[in-house]
Amino acid sequence: MQTIFKLLIIYFLLSFNLAKADGHSSNENWSFYTGTFDFSDEGKKSTLIGIQHVNTGKDKESFLGILQPVTGLMVTADNAAYIYTGFQIYNEGPLKFTPSFTPGLYSKGDGKDLGHVIEFKTEIQISYEFSSNSEIALSYNHISNASLGDKNPGANSYMFNYIKKF
Repeated sequence: MQTIFKLLIIYFLLSFNLAKADGHSSNENWSFYTGTFDFSDEGKKSTLIGIQHVNTGKDKESFLGILQPVTGLMVTADNAAYIYTGFQIYNEGPLKFTPSFTPGLYSKGDGKDLGHVIEFKTEIQISYEFSSNSEIALSYNHISNASLGDKNPGANSYMFNYIKKF
């Protein structure tokens, strides 16, 4: 499992650098966040940090709104890790309400056993655009395996985000 996470991280970083190297403008947002993983479970809650990439150059119109692809990684102080990719629904304006859905791979490390390696993250983020290329945000997510495993305890987390447009 550790090898899969390392390979995905390398791919994630290379794809960003290759896009920059070919001379195209990036049209990308990067979100850096920290918060509390599984705050509702006193015995297993943990500090988390993460990074998320939004490729705004790949927007798709849908009946839900503007879909944007997202990819990210979060790690807890207990060495649990979640790498994910999916989409968010984007809206315009200085105050944004952004829901997202991102399936991914979870490794429990020394943290909470969520019951399966495949997990699904649903998230709601509220952000404020305080300059033309920066936002601050609060977000809440729930991670669950949708009963793929023998158990499905789930995890609820909240985060503080800084979003930078490049």
